Amino acid sequence: MQIPLFPLNTVLFPGGPLKLRVFEQRYLEMVSNCLRQDSEFGVCLIREGEEVGQAATPQAIGTLARIVDWEKRDDGLLGITILGTRRFRILRREIKPSQLAVAEVETLAEPETVALPAQHQSLVGLLKRILEQLGEPYSLVQARYEDAVWVGYRLAEILPFPLEAKQTLLELDDPLQRLEQVERLIHRE
Repeated sequence: MQIPLFPLNTVLFPGGPLKLRVFEQRYLEMVSNCLRQDSEFGVCLIREGEEVGQAATPQAIGTLARIVDWEKRDDGLLGITILGTRRFRILRREIKPSQLAVAEVETLAEPETVALPAQHQSLVGLLKRILEQLGEPYSLVQARYEDAVWVGYRLAEILPFPLEAKQTLLELDDPLQRLEQVERLIHRE
Protein backbone atom coordinates (compact mmCIF):
# COMPACT_ATOMS: atom_id res chain seq x y z
CA MET A 1 0.00 0.00 0.00
CA GLN A 2 1.34 3.45 -0.89
CA ILE A 3 0.65 6.43 1.39
CA PRO A 4 1.86 10.00 1.88
CA LEU A 5 3.90 10.56 5.06
CA PHE A 6 3.60 13.40 7.57
CA PRO A 7 6.79 13.21 9.71
CA LEU A 8 6.31 14.97 13.07
CA ASN A 9 8.07 15.53 16.39
CA THR A 10 5.40 13.42 18.06
CA VAL A 11 4.27 9.79 18.11
CA LEU A 12 0.70 8.93 17.08
CA PHE A 13 -0.77 5.70 18.45
CA PRO A 14 -3.64 3.60 17.04
CA GLY A 15 -6.93 4.87 18.45
CA GLY A 16 -5.39 8.17 19.52
CA PRO A 17 -6.53 11.64 18.46
CA LEU A 18 -4.18 14.45 17.47
CA LYS A 19 -4.85 18.06 16.49
CA LEU A 20 -2.55 19.53 13.83
CA ARG A 21 -2.10 22.92 12.19
CA VAL A 22 -1.32 22.58 8.50
CA PHE A 23 0.35 25.41 6.60
CA GLU A 24 2.92 23.96 4.19
CA GLN A 25 1.66 23.57 0.61
CA ARG A 26 2.74 19.92 0.37
CA TYR A 27 0.63 19.01 3.40
CA LEU A 28 -2.33 21.21 2.40
CA GLU A 29 -2.46 19.28 -0.89
CA MET A 30 -2.05 15.96 0.95
CA VAL A 31 -4.93 16.81 3.33
CA SER A 32 -7.11 17.91 0.41
CA ASN A 33 -6.44 14.62 -1.42
CA CYS A 34 -7.09 12.54 1.71
CA LEU A 35 -10.41 14.33 2.33
CA ARG A 36 -11.47 14.01 -1.30
CA GLN A 37 -10.54 10.31 -1.52
CA ASP A 38 -11.42 9.43 2.10
CA SER A 39 -7.92 7.99 2.43
CA GLU A 40 -5.32 7.78 5.18
CA PHE A 41 -1.79 9.13 5.52
CA GLY A 42 1.12 8.04 7.70
CA VAL A 43 2.39 9.83 10.79
CA CYS A 44 5.98 8.98 11.78
CA LEU A 45 8.31 10.36 14.41
CA ILE A 46 11.16 12.31 12.81
CA ARG A 47 14.51 10.51 13.10
CA GLU A 48 16.53 13.25 11.35
CA GLY A 49 15.54 16.67 10.10
CA GLU A 50 12.78 19.16 10.85
CA GLU A 51 9.00 19.30 10.46
CA VAL A 52 9.27 22.27 8.09
CA GLY A 53 11.26 22.59 4.84
CA GLN A 54 13.27 19.69 3.40
CA ALA A 55 11.69 16.25 3.79
CA ALA A 56 12.65 14.77 7.17
CA THR A 57 13.86 11.19 7.63
CA PRO A 58 11.19 9.30 9.60
CA GLN A 59 11.34 6.31 11.90
CA ALA A 60 10.51 3.07 10.07
CA ILE A 61 7.36 2.38 12.11
CA GLY A 62 4.47 4.82 12.27
CA THR A 63 0.69 4.98 12.46
CA LEU A 64 -1.90 5.43 9.73
CA ALA A 65 -4.12 8.45 10.35
CA ARG A 66 -7.65 9.32 9.24
CA ILE A 67 -8.88 12.93 9.23
CA VAL A 68 -11.99 13.11 11.45
CA ASP A 69 -12.48 16.90 11.55
CA TRP A 70 -11.09 20.06 9.97
CA GLU A 71 -11.51 23.81 10.26
CA LYS A 72 -10.16 27.03 8.82
CA ARG A 73 -8.51 28.66 11.83
CA ASP A 74 -8.56 32.36 12.79
CA ASP A 75 -4.82 32.57 12.02
CA GLY A 76 -5.52 31.47 8.43
CA LEU A 77 -4.06 27.99 8.90
CA LEU A 78 -5.93 24.75 8.37
CA GLY A 79 -6.67 22.85 11.58
CA ILE A 80 -7.27 19.12 11.37
CA THR A 81 -8.05 16.45 13.94
CA ILE A 82 -6.76 13.01 13.06
CA LEU A 83 -7.29 9.61 14.60
CA GLY A 84 -4.62 6.91 14.50
CA THR A 85 -5.87 3.65 13.00
CA ARG A 86 -3.14 1.01 12.45
CA ARG A 87 0.62 0.71 12.80
CA PHE A 88 2.74 0.31 9.68
CA ARG A 89 6.33 -0.31 8.63
CA ILE A 90 7.94 1.66 5.79
CA LEU A 91 9.31 -0.63 3.08
CA ARG A 92 10.39 2.05 0.56
CA ARG A 93 10.24 5.83 0.61
CA GLU A 94 10.36 8.38 -2.19
CA ILE A 95 10.59 12.18 -1.98
CA LYS A 96 8.41 14.04 -4.49
CA PRO A 97 9.60 17.37 -6.01
CA SER A 98 7.24 19.15 -3.57
CA GLN A 99 9.26 17.51 -0.71
CA LEU A 100 6.25 15.33 0.20
CA ALA A 101 7.44 11.86 1.17
CA VAL A 102 5.43 8.92 -0.18
CA ALA A 103 6.06 5.40 1.08
CA GLU A 104 5.25 1.82 0.28
CA VAL A 105 4.18 0.38 3.65
CA GLU A 106 2.94 -2.83 5.22
CA THR A 107 0.47 -2.73 8.11
CA LEU A 108 1.47 -4.52 11.30
CA ALA A 109 -0.73 -7.13 12.98
CA GLU A 110 -2.57 -5.95 16.06
CA PRO A 111 -4.54 -8.09 18.53
CA GLU A 112 -8.25 -7.18 18.59
CA THR A 113 -8.45 -6.94 22.38
CA VAL A 114 -6.42 -8.34 25.25
CA ALA A 115 -7.89 -8.53 28.75
CA LEU A 116 -6.22 -6.12 31.15
CA PRO A 117 -4.38 -8.16 33.81
CA ALA A 118 -5.17 -7.50 37.48
CA GLN A 119 -1.62 -6.30 38.19
CA HIS A 120 -2.16 -3.34 35.83
CA GLN A 121 -5.55 -2.19 37.20
CA SER A 122 -3.94 0.83 38.90
CA LEU A 123 -3.09 2.14 35.43
CA VAL A 124 -6.80 2.32 34.59
CA GLY A 125 -7.45 4.66 37.54
CA LEU A 126 -4.57 6.87 36.45
CA LEU A 127 -5.80 6.94 32.85
CA LYS A 128 -9.38 7.78 33.87
CA ARG A 129 -8.19 10.73 35.98
CA ILE A 130 -6.03 12.07 33.16
CA LEU A 131 -8.70 11.68 30.46
CA GLU A 132 -11.28 13.49 32.62
CA GLN A 133 -8.94 16.49 32.76
CA LEU A 134 -7.98 16.44 29.07
CA GLY A 135 -11.45 16.70 27.51
CA GLU A 136 -11.04 17.49 23.79
CA PRO A 137 -9.87 15.79 21.57
CA TYR A 138 -10.29 12.69 23.78
CA SER A 139 -14.06 13.16 23.83
CA LEU A 140 -13.88 11.64 20.30
CA VAL A 141 -12.36 8.42 21.64
CA GLN A 142 -14.44 5.41 22.73
CA ALA A 143 -13.04 4.31 26.13
CA ARG A 144 -12.05 0.63 26.48
CA TYR A 145 -10.60 0.42 29.99
CA GLU A 146 -10.76 -3.40 30.08
CA ASP A 147 -8.51 -3.69 26.97
CA ALA A 148 -4.74 -3.84 27.56
CA VAL A 149 -4.07 -2.71 23.97
CA TRP A 150 -6.17 0.46 24.34
CA VAL A 151 -4.98 1.32 27.87
CA GLY A 152 -1.32 0.88 26.90
CA TYR A 153 -1.63 3.08 23.82
CA ARG A 154 -3.51 5.85 25.66
CA LEU A 155 -0.99 6.01 28.53
CA ALA A 156 1.95 5.91 26.09
CA GLU A 157 0.59 8.88 24.13
CA ILE A 158 -0.60 10.99 27.09
CA LEU A 159 2.15 10.62 29.68
CA PRO A 160 5.21 12.87 29.32
CA PHE A 161 7.69 10.18 28.29
CA PRO A 162 10.68 11.02 26.06
CA LEU A 163 9.90 10.67 22.34
CA GLU A 164 12.35 7.76 21.99
CA ALA A 165 10.46 5.87 24.73
CA LYS A 166 7.12 6.59 23.04
CA GLN A 167 8.52 5.27 19.74
CA THR A 168 9.72 2.09 21.49
CA LEU A 169 6.25 1.64 23.02
CA LEU A 170 4.67 2.05 19.57
CA GLU A 171 7.01 -0.56 18.09
CA LEU A 172 6.19 -3.23 20.70
CA ASP A 173 3.89 -5.93 19.30
CA ASP A 174 2.87 -7.36 22.69
CA PRO A 175 0.35 -5.17 24.57
CA LEU A 176 1.28 -6.71 27.94
CA GLN A 177 4.95 -5.87 27.37
CA ARG A 178 3.83 -2.34 26.51
CA LEU A 179 1.99 -2.05 29.85
CA GLU A 180 5.04 -3.36 31.73
CA GLN A 181 7.23 -0.77 29.98
CA VAL A 182 4.71 1.99 30.81
CA GLU A 183 4.82 0.92 34.50
CA ARG A 184 8.65 1.02 34.44
CA LEU A 185 8.68 4.45 32.82
CA ILE A 186 6.16 5.82 35.35
CA HIS A 187 8.23 4.61 38.29
CA ARG A 188 11.44 5.96 36.74
CA GLU A 189 10.02 9.49 36.17
